[in-house]
Amino acid sequence: MKRWVFGLIGLLLSLSAPAFAKYEPKLGDDGLYRQDWFLNSFLDLREDLVEATKAGKRFAIIWEQKGCPYCRDVHTVNFADDHVRNWIKDRFVIVQLNLWGDREVTDFDGQVLTEKALARKYRVNFTPTIQFFPDSLAATKGKLIDEIEVSRMPGYFKNFHFLAMFEYVWDKRYAKGQEFQRYILEKANQ
Repeated sequence: MKRWVFGLIGLLLSLSAPAFAKYEPKLGDDGLYRQDWFLNSFLDLREDLVEATKAGKRFAIIWEQKGCPYCRDVHTVNFADDHVRNWIKDRFVIVQLNLWGDREVTDFDGQVLTEKALARKYRVNFTPTIQFFPDSLAATKGKLIDEIEVSRMPGYFKNFHFLAMFEYVWDKRYAKGQEFQRYILEKANQ
């Protein structure tokens, strides 16, 4: 009887392992978890925003750092949820940047900075932070840094709030003057 139970458990584990491994994030050499659907960018934010707009998607930057347990959770909890991952993947282009990175990034104003200098410019102080940007490059012209970003996810959110922030941006609730907290209350009462 015991042999049969262990055999069944082994069979079930072997059947479920490929499904789990399919969405397991990869840890890069820089210590950041990767999603294969994140944009592999030349790090020109203007081009990335244009590409997202042409694809009918919104543009976001996710800031992470090596050893960040909440960054790991974004990948192993939030993006591991099929519904959350697929909803976001279908509507957003995401570029991953390293809070302490040295890669050169061209900002919307044409200024070339390292990742860490860009993080300081945008006042990104902790990880994870997700910045959301307008749906067109024209909306960034002549604007101050604080005016370019349409919303920000400051830290780790559980799945309900995490997806709700992306929905909030997708629905352009910020443009209607609705605060994210009010949006969450509205969603919770539905």
